[in-house]
Amino acid sequence: MPLRLAFAAVFAWIALAAAAQPATVAPNANLRVENIPPIPQALAERVAAYTEFRGVGFADWHPTRREMLVSHRADGANTPQLFLLRAPGGKLEPLTDFAEPIRTGAFDPVAGRFIVYPRDTGGNEATRIYRMDLDTRQHTQLSNPDERSEFLFNHKGDRLLIFSVPLDRTAQGGRRDEIATTLTLLDPLKPESRRTVATLTGSGWFPLLFSPDDRKLLVLRYRSATDSEVWLLDVATGRNERLLPVADGVRAAYGGFAFAPDGKTIYLTTDQQGEFRQLAAFHLATRKLTPLSAHIPWDVEQIALSEDGKRLAAVVNNDGVDELRMFDPASGAELPRPAVPAGAIGNPGWHRSHPRELAFTLNSPQSAGDVQVLDTATGTLTRWAAAAGAIDAHGFAQPEVVRWKSFDGRTISGLLYLPPARFAGPRPVVIAIHGGPEAQATVAFNGRWNYLINELGVALLEPNVRGSRGYGKTFLDLDNGLRREDAVRDIGALLDWIATDPRLDAKRVLVQGGSYGGYMVLASLVHYSDRLRGGIDVVGISDFITFLNNTESYRRELRRSEYGDERDPAMRAYLQKISPLANAERSRAPLFVVHGKNDPRVPVGEAEQIAARVRANGQPVWLLIADNEGHGFARKANADYYFYTLVKFVEDVLLGK
Repeated sequence: MPLRLAFAAVFAWIALAAAAQPATVAPNANLRVENIPPIPQALAERVAAYTEFRGVGFADWHPTRREMLVSHRADGANTPQLFLLRAPGGKLEPLTDFAEPIRTGAFDPVAGRFIVYPRDTGGNEATRIYRMDLDTRQHTQLSNPDERSEFLFNHKGDRLLIFSVPLDRTAQGGRRDEIATTLTLLDPLKPESRRTVATLTGSGWFPLLFSPDDRKLLVLRYRSATDSEVWLLDVATGRNERLLPVADGVRAAYGGFAFAPDGKTIYLTTDQQGEFRQLAAFHLATRKLTPLSAHIPWDVEQIALSEDGKRLAAVVNNDGVDELRMFDPASGAELPRPAVPAGAIGNPGWHRSHPRELAFTLNSPQSAGDVQVLDTATGTLTRWAAAAGAIDAHGFAQPEVVRWKSFDGRTISGLLYLPPARFAGPRPVVIAIHGGPEAQATVAFNGRWNYLINELGVALLEPNVRGSRGYGKTFLDLDNGLRREDAVRDIGALLDWIATDPRLDAKRVLVQGGSYGGYMVLASLVHYSDRLRGGIDVVGISDFITFLNNTESYRRELRRSEYGDERDPAMRAYLQKISPLANAERSRAPLFVVHGKNDPRVPVGEAEQIAARVRANGQPVWLLIADNEGHGFARKANADYYFYTLVKFVEDVLLGK
């Protein structure tokens, strides 16, 4: 055979061999992948419809017109951005266009000539504040680039308060032992006009709102989910006075907050007078708290007072389902409840010029997020913007509340989403554990998890272990300090309960969780590997000592109040004893670890060290790290590859495909 014909035959054979290989999905350049098998292109194609859910979130009303600012990820975009919505069902007009996600912002409260919004870089949470002029679309940075900043307009709308904390990366040695929050007031149109109002030492300071005359500033000092203080700061002098608790030694949580138009009353939520957070009125003249929602045996989690002070909206968390309630501020009486579909209600806000209209985001198992507007005069609910997607979500599963007894006889609850009836027999289970740890699994949209439920026949079970919010302050504190592993034992009791339910397959169970939920995954694998097929740890804590040493300084005291102070020898010994890293040899099931390189809350070293330690013990460990992400994946390109890998892990490990 002539040489050229022989070469042609070889090349043809190579081409045929290559064509015979199934196409795979390559991770993008920002992703570091270790030990993850090739992801078939066919897998990406069959899950594609479940990666296109795009909710819309309410951000702010225009001060004079019936228009609003919303956040949304446009079709084909990688991140959510800000849009202008001029009418119900109208076209979303893009305002921002960045590689970084923009989820919130606010109009200039005077005339709506510009918006102010926060933006970080690569998920590092070093948030900078910007002004965007709506006529020119020019952007101006208003905050110090070396600090983490948030913002608040004064009541008149002519001044912007920027409150900032320094970052560890700007400190000598990359760590700060002394933390302070600086309050700066400026004209947003003339940033050079800035002046320092006050410097508040310590962490956990959050300015909330100005008094109606703009002379005072309400400030929250947050120590933990069950311990905070309310202060009133004089804007002219910087003098700070504690309002609540009135007496020393009283431990309570405070939230919400709205000033009455006359400046004499502050509406807020607090658990000072019971297990749950009640709506209350604090009278500045008498320093007395008057409860308004004592008849509601659940937490009031959000409040919003209309501009004219005549309507007070309250969002009640009823066993994980949000309810919108209305109150008359003058009498304190509850008004007839508006008809709002069940789901999660977010960011309620009254229109300044149309004070009977309340906008909010409504998220439900059948919607990734709609913007709704309630006309409180007529009771009419109008959907201004609807979630988009490539698949109809109206048939997605509604959860049922399930309850089980834990090791100490305490009842623990969770939400169970079952697959469609066409899937016969006991179903494999993914236990998805929330973070916080003070968060809560609530009735809301499950996004991509719906693929596992609807197409793979996997049951999704979201437990609210001790330490979760929504069940009273005693329950919230049950996992603190030396009681940390009691929450892990709640998962053990859940595994017992799964074995009693004929709808579920106790031999096919996998755990997944993010942040603190990631710690719970790792701890569950330490204690219950013989009962679990595997675990997925997303931005999780693997060692409490390294975590507390390396988390950003402005968060350190807050985390010590929850997990314990590692500087105390006895507590340090306990934290070392229970950390999954110290017990990695007991983790005897496949593990998938996911993290963002720029995470300031749970540094990426937590992922790298547990992956290396478990892998050294001979266990399979998949590792996925994104160089341009922080505490979770915000970019669709990264989230898509993570989801493909998650599905592959579930099919290989849980379903045995």
